[in-house]
Amino acid sequence: MTMPQRATAVPSRRLAAVAGVRGFRLIVKAGRGETYGLTVEETFGEAASVFATPVVNLTPQQTGRVVDALFTAVKRSGHQPSVLTFTRKAPIRLTEPDGVRLALTLMATQPIAKHERVRALVAGINAMSTEETYYWYSKCIGVDANRARKAIRTLLSDY
Repeated sequence: MTMPQRATAVPSRRLAAVAGVRGFRLIVKAGRGETYGLTVEETFGEAASVFATPVVNLTPQQTGRVVDALFTAVKRSGHQPSVLTFTRKAPIRLTEPDGVRLALTLMATQPIAKHERVRALVAGINAMSTEETYYWYSKCIGVDANRARKAIRTLLSDY
């Protein structure tokens, strides 16, 4: 006769809230002459222990097409536009809502060459509410990111 098997309790791990702050930062990469490219990173944690993951990289040419969106994000995060220089070494911290909006703008406009379409995408994202930008940002970095990026380009520009 076999003994019935007992259910054994699997020790569970408790989930705890992370006390860190979520934000974004811009890292300036010097280009030729006085041009610069950018890397936008999403950050988690305080200044002493920050975990950062790159979201989007821009070449100097791509940076020049969306410079107004960059200046807006930098200003709204409490910095002077003059912090965006090709000689900048320290990262520029952005607030979470401004970082989400900027990252979404950069992801949507990155592969586009036509200036009219870039302007339409920037204007469309600027017209979105904060909640809409968070929704599209989560889609554009998720599992089906390429499909979501194509969808937002189709939605916001008439091309």
